[in-house]
Amino acid sequence: MKHPDLVVVHTFMSRPEADMAKSALDAAGIESMVRGDDAGGLQPGLWEGRGVAILVSTDDAKAASEILGIEAKNA
Repeated sequence: MKHPDLVVVHTFMSRPEADMAKSALDAAGIESMVRGDDAGGLQPGLWEGRGVAILVSTDDAKAASEILGIEAKNA
């Protein structure tokens, strides 16, 4: 099984914002994942300053950007 190439659609400054964006993409049928470095949950604030990213497949990047109302970076 081939895995899709993933791209960062947007980086948010908080985890709740990223989680809401993921929910919007899920509702639209676009698979996504949230990436925020928090040392596996051991250091919840570690992502601060780096942000929390939403990743989607390259095929879904343009649609995801439109749903989130942001300019596509890699679409």
